[in-house]
Amino acid sequence: MSEISVKTAKHLKSHILEIEFSDGHRQIVDFAPFIFSAGHPDYDKYKSESGFLSYEILDGNLNWDDYTMIFPVEDLYTNNILKNK
Repeated sequence: MSEISVKTAKHLKSHILEIEFSDGHRQIVDFAPFIFSAGHPDYDKYKSESGFLSYEILDGNLNWDDYTMIFPVEDLYTNNILKNK
């Protein structure tokens, strides 16, 4: 996937975001299955909705707390964030 980046992310509810990409594609992604099954203590703070909402868009990526949690743009684009689990 060439040069696709995250343009915007809109919170819908709970741990669900609607993400718009630089090519205009939109994807609704539910991050809860990943966050609640990851089992890594660094992700515990994202289990609360307020912690989850601490994301920012940085250099075309959806980023939490200085890269504590980040996903490949391609995985967000295809709504496949659990493929490496």
